[in-house]
Amino acid sequence: MNWGLRWRRRVEGPLLAPRSFDLTVLTMLMVLAVHAPHLPAWLSTALGAVLALRWWQRRRAPGKAPAWLKLPLIALLTLAIVTTYGTIFGRAPGAALAVGLLVLKLLETETPRDARVGIAFACFALMAALLFDQGLVATFGVALGLLPVLAALRSLEPAQASATLLRQLLPGLTLLAVSLPLTLFAFAVVPRLSSPLWGAPQADETRTGLSSEMSPGGMTELLIDDSPAMRVTFDGTPPPRDALYFRAYVMRFYDGSSWHASNNPSPEPEPLESYGRQGYTVTLLPNGQRVLPALDVPLQSVAGATLRLGRVLVRDQPVNDTLNYHLDSALHYRMQARLSSADARAALQLPAHFNPRTIALGHSWRQRYGEDTGAIVKAALDMFHNDGFSYTLAPAPLGRDAMDDFLFATRQGFCEHYASAFTVLMRAAGVPARVVTGYQGGFWNRMGSYLLVRQSDAHAWSEVWIDGRGWVRVDPTAAVRPERVSLGAAAASGDGRAWYQDAWLQGMRNRWDIVNRWWDKGVVGFDALRQKGLLTPFGVPQTDNRTLAWLLVAGGMLFGGAGLAWAMARRSRMDPALAALRRLERKLAHAGVARRRGEGPQHYLRRAARALPRQRDALQALMEQYLQLRYASDEPASESLRDFRRKVRDFRTARVVQ
Repeated sequence: MNWGLRWRRRVEGPLLAPRSFDLTVLTMLMVLAVHAPHLPAWLSTALGAVLALRWWQRRRAPGKAPAWLKLPLIALLTLAIVTTYGTIFGRAPGAALAVGLLVLKLLETETPRDARVGIAFACFALMAALLFDQGLVATFGVALGLLPVLAALRSLEPAQASATLLRQLLPGLTLLAVSLPLTLFAFAVVPRLSSPLWGAPQADETRTGLSSEMSPGGMTELLIDDSPAMRVTFDGTPPPRDALYFRAYVMRFYDGSSWHASNNPSPEPEPLESYGRQGYTVTLLPNGQRVLPALDVPLQSVAGATLRLGRVLVRDQPVNDTLNYHLDSALHYRMQARLSSADARAALQLPAHFNPRTIALGHSWRQRYGEDTGAIVKAALDMFHNDGFSYTLAPAPLGRDAMDDFLFATRQGFCEHYASAFTVLMRAAGVPARVVTGYQGGFWNRMGSYLLVRQSDAHAWSEVWIDGRGWVRVDPTAAVRPERVSLGAAAASGDGRAWYQDAWLQGMRNRWDIVNRWWDKGVVGFDALRQKGLLTPFGVPQTDNRTLAWLLVAGGMLFGGAGLAWAMARRSRMDPALAALRRLERKLAHAGVARRRGEGPQHYLRRAARALPRQRDALQALMEQYLQLRYASDEPASESLRDFRRKVRDFRTARVVQ
């Protein structure tokens, strides 16, 4: 208690009301909530604890935190952010610092002025959350965060009657609903920029997704990530599920622990003989990568990208915004029927002094089957199928000779383990081979007629070169667990991670994805190009900035006129406070105290209080409340007006005794 008293002696000026302080805390809690998905867990937890402790301390005794407490906390926050991010500049560290300083501002929030400063900064912090995520849920969360902001600002106005928290939040909800038409109009006609204001993407914009490097066990977090990666619509009938392989990276170099994609930007794609084609459109969600997943195998490139070795599409710029591209792919093909000696050496490369037992096994197959590549491939697949291998997303860790540990000890793993081990075995047996990573499968959404591919559909497989046939896809994971191809990674694991594969939950989840798809296409994807076609349904082929400006002026005048008419209509009605005062005057006149000509309400009610001593306190309170309603603010709160009218209605008088 003494600690609270030491804080209280530092307070100067009018004290913040408890309800206003609670609403300010709720405002900062909402800011923390909308930023929590991209803040470190330790920071969100620590700031939440500061909010809770400050609220608890303030309930015991008001008071500002002393400087000896605030300054070390600010220094500690800055040091922690620099340690975590390496800098305080940039989107992620800047947002973390802003949210942290906002929460620490609460330690000195004791007056209405302090609260207004904190609430104003909270509005900026809420807006900053949209720099990370502009999805439907995130946008709705930011809009919801405005409710405590509006309620807190209203609570700081004079003459506010006490009300429940829900009733204080309702006016803000009404304001948001009324502002929705104007918001939609401004969204549609305010001219769009062709590029974001903050310029080039920063390093902290990289998102979860596939990588140009693969090591056994590295995809674990990706395979349990249920967020969408891309959506695919097909021209005509979609391919069967076992043909839904979307290649992203082709990896040829192996250092004993990891596979790496070629870092040479110049190699041309392999020659291809295709049999038929499948057209489709990909809506790729932001991932910070440059590689564009394509149905195996793409026949051509797209604008802003090049087709490189391995038939891999590489974009000039990272995908930091939702990207749409149309491709044609061959489901049946012969790729690079002839292999040069240099390509063969690259596809047979193995590091020295790694995985001796795996290398020996591959050599033994070479000696047994000779040049029969098909027999060597079958021997490896039979081993995976028959020798006790299991599919799991939680495999045992591997040591330096990772492939030896996997093949002869643990025998547990998922696609990365099997693709890596199979490719090493093939190379040891003299068969050119490489690893391919991308996505396999997905959920066919019948309602939207599109394929939803999630991050959990990430997959790794192998390609072997067979004389006369070229590069041929081999999926060793399917030999161990065919359900990986038919059901997906999580469902095939059988380790309890596929709870969301329940039919009812899956249906709800994928119906919701239709809403997300509409939001991404209609709101997030509403760019300058789409704005130019805004008036196409009305016969205007292209909407230029001049037309948008005229629309903006006309709409502004329309909305302004509507607002002015509404305000004038309200003014034409008698002031509710004045109407209640007239009712009180009639009651007092009936009791024998009539208002004199030219007498002001303050003098009149004081005279009535003297004439009616039994109602003196009630009349004094009514007088003070009326003066607050009439003169303390331009627009008194509806709760205060209702409270005044109720008290006038319940007021009872007796006739003046002469």
